[in-house]
Amino acid sequence: MPIATARPLEHPAREEIRLEAVLHALADPMRLQVVRFLATLGEGEAATCSAIDLAISKSTVTHHFRVLREAGVISQVYRGTAKMNALRRRDLDALFPGLLDTVLAADAAQRRRVR
Repeated sequence: MPIATARPLEHPAREEIRLEAVLHALADPMRLQVVRFLATLGEGEAATCSAIDLAISKSTVTHHFRVLREAGVISQVYRGTAKMNALRRRDLDALFPGLLDTVLAADAAQRRRVR
């Protein structure tokens, strides 16, 4: 019996990533939490969806990861049955220099302010 393989996930090429899609993806608090977590990982590291503690339903988690992937903010690949997620920092920094660091710094400042 042949082993089923996971279908590859579609990602925009670097030149297809649009600023408005990235900003839309980063505008949601849950998606920003995912990006914040992935930004703490080292270069080339990835995390499973379940490694990121989001207090929402699994179907909603799937939606948020899809929005991030389709916007070009993260990459996702299957490793066995797990979906691994990594921030596309190099692509984002090349296209929009300083954007990701600015958004993460503003997010950190806001979280300190509203505590």
